[in-house]
Amino acid sequence: MTDILMNEQPVDVTERAGIPFDAAAHAASMVGHHYRVDDFYEVGREKVREYARAVLDSHPAHHNEEAAKGLGYDGLIAPLTFVSIVGMIAQRKLFEEIVTGYDLSQIMQTDQRLVFHRPIQVGDRLFCDVFLDDFRQVAGSDIITTKNVITDQYDNLVLTTWTTLVGRTGGEVDANIAEAVKDVMMHDAP
Repeated sequence: MTDILMNEQPVDVTERAGIPFDAAAHAASMVGHHYRVDDFYEVGREKVREYARAVLDSHPAHHNEEAAKGLGYDGLIAPLTFVSIVGMIAQRKLFEEIVTGYDLSQIMQTDQRLVFHRPIQVGDRLFCDVFLDDFRQVAGSDIITTKNVITDQYDNLVLTTWTTLVGRTGGEVDANIAEAVKDVMMHDAP
């Protein structure tokens, strides 16, 4: 059983009674849970350009406002994978606050389906609603499926994604592997 208060870490009441926390059972009990990421992500012109350069996407509509206007947009449009920035923020909150007990260095994305309703544009304020859609266990692994619905400041649909993640609870992680993975993972700037 889990006590959940708004904006607080779920507390497993069995842990207070001296029974170890069961992350998999907790995750299974959270299927159907929904939350909105606390803040919006505002899409900036230079961030779109930086991202396009980083992923080697040279389409003119990501770099040149006139090229984007020529396609019917008010300003630059983001590369399709730009949404990964918003997705990483949403997934981090999921594993830090909702589906707790997993080592993020041991989570692997295995599948993703994206439905684009319109391009992401400079000036968009993106809001993300996260739904824990499914949980199952197969061959010692926990398979977690989430659905993210991204809308803009006018509540218009921008993107819907379904992401399948695989993780394991318990077991020891070799400290050398954990350290190596830590250095290649994307982190927020200090």
